[in-house]
Amino acid sequence: MRRAVRRVLLLILIVTAAGAGAWLWHTYRGKTSVDALVLYGNVEIRQVELAFNNSQRIASMLVREGDRVKPGQLLATLEAERLQYAVDRSRGQLESQRQTVSRLIAGSRPEEIRKARADVAAAQAQAANATNFAGRRAPLAERNAVSREEAETARYNAETAQAQHKSAQETLALALEGPRIEDVESAKAMLQALEAEYALALKQLADASLYAPADGIIQNRILEPGDMVTPQKPVYTLALTEPLWVRAYASESDLGKLRPGMIAEVTTDSFPDKRYRGWIGFISPTAQFTPKTVETLEIRTSLVYQVRVFVCNPQDELRLGMPATVTVPLNRASTPEKSVPEDPCKEP
Repeated sequence: MRRAVRRVLLLILIVTAAGAGAWLWHTYRGKTSVDALVLYGNVEIRQVELAFNNSQRIASMLVREGDRVKPGQLLATLEAERLQYAVDRSRGQLESQRQTVSRLIAGSRPEEIRKARADVAAAQAQAANATNFAGRRAPLAERNAVSREEAETARYNAETAQAQHKSAQETLALALEGPRIEDVESAKAMLQALEAEYALALKQLADASLYAPADGIIQNRILEPGDMVTPQKPVYTLALTEPLWVRAYASESDLGKLRPGMIAEVTTDSFPDKRYRGWIGFISPTAQFTPKTVETLEIRTSLVYQVRVFVCNPQDELRLGMPATVTVPLNRASTPEKSVPEDPCKEP
């Protein structure tokens, strides 16, 4: 009798424990599904291939793999002697054309105008003298006092002097009028062309120096001093430290729980005790099959949506390709503008 009672009590205890366990499991499961969403993915960063915008031989390489660089930091230089010569030549041509344009715009100098007036007066006097001389020789030639050839020579000299007088008058008129508008505009156009050539020469000289475009770490040093470069041949590979994100995937049933701007937490196997601040920055508008890195046959054929979760990395602990777990709390503010603070990576 006592054994039967014990068995009944033991059976009741087992059933009660199983029920409590089932209740706790369902309660915990429901709470997890309601309060947070867990996604899995890998850390990704942007990589930039840095190349010279010029074709020349490398003179110096100033950083190596693993070096951290800042925006505007000099990374490498090219041999620039020929480029400097091109700049000097272009500068000389430009300055010469500037003086030409200035001379044309200024017009004739007062001294040139006075000289032209003096030339007119001298030519007028010579023409008058030659005309009088020819006039005196003509009657003498009719009386055979002088030869006809001498009279003809005097007349020819008079006509020549009169023509020179007219030429001097036209020269004075041109000096007073100044250069033609067409000549001035042509000189200005040539000046603009030379200015463009000079700017191009300066740009080519500036392109002989390679600078870091952003904060990052030198991942690969591809070439060395003495190598010939072209704009199509990279010199360094730069891994940008900002931005850094986790590429994760969400199922269609979980898609309605996510919105850009929602706060998230990221953990990794390498640092299991650390939680990194993050926020959802992008949700793919189109579905795709689960990436082939997921080998489970049932999951591999499922349609998922890519989610990009930006993450703070103040200690530079996260690396490209590192597996990561993303936890998205679902009980936070519902509007994106209230989810992400102005500086999400700043300590609260």
